[in-house]
Amino acid sequence: MKLAIGSDHAAFELKRELTALLRRDHDVEDVGCYAAERCDYPDFAERVALAVRTGRATYGVLLCGTGIGMSIAANKVPGIRAGVVYGEETARLIAEHNDANVICLPARGVNGAPVSAGLLHRWVSVFLAAERPVSGRHRQRVEKIRMLERTYCAGGS
Repeated sequence: MKLAIGSDHAAFELKRELTALLRRDHDVEDVGCYAAERCDYPDFAERVALAVRTGRATYGVLLCGTGIGMSIAANKVPGIRAGVVYGEETARLIAEHNDANVICLPARGVNGAPVSAGLLHRWVSVFLAAERPVSGRHRQRVEKIRMLERTYCAGGS
């Protein structure tokens, strides 16, 4: 499976470790950042989102301090459904209920709990293995999201 991964400076080291783990089973394109110096997360959210939107990647993986900023930025790109994950269950649910194509991860952990590349790798693995395509009432909800996108976003898909 082809993945695009990106992070800001707060998650740079963790992204490097996670990328190495993901490359064991997947083709992973690292779109940056490439150093621990301060940078702006929307730049890398856009790169990952465009890789998914254009089909260069099947799914995207984004990391920042909380995952929230990356999620907000990635969701501005038409066709992207990104969600913040903070455990295996939320990783499965954003895939199975929301048809997410980008997973956003916190580098600083939830409620101060530390995260490791191994833990994030498990969450991404659950996300990638989740049952798709979305069906039933969840499919109807995803279609409503797409309708909102077509209505309010210029160039929506």
